[in-house]
Amino acid sequence: MRLFVGLDVSLAKTAICVVSEHGKIVKEAQVASEPEALARWMGEQNGSIVVIGLEVGPLSQWLHRGLAEAGLDVVVMETRHIKGALKAMPIKTDRRDAKGIACLLHLGFRPVHCKSVSA
Repeated sequence: MRLFVGLDVSLAKTAICVVSEHGKIVKEAQVASEPEALARWMGEQNGSIVVIGLEVGPLSQWLHRGLAEAGLDVVVMETRHIKGALKAMPIKTDRRDAKGIACLLHLGFRPVHCKSVSA
């Protein structure tokens, strides 16, 4: 099964939502906002992860590099694009944001360039 993973990152924890190729939520979780912990969690999933998406933010370059070095296909998504696409949600939570990001990836939402950590 092909999986699309959305991450909503905060300083301590990252909300994760996994959506199947059929658009159904397969799994939701919270993991420490560390590349190693996230990569370990991704490796435990049943199915083939097509892409992992996260919103541009203070930790995005660090997490992007760490997940890419772990062999995962990860993309960064522009905050304004995500906000515009998800503004119809009446209640905003990390869990719902992760679900929204995963659903946007499933629909083919466009990623943006991720700058290097030194930049």
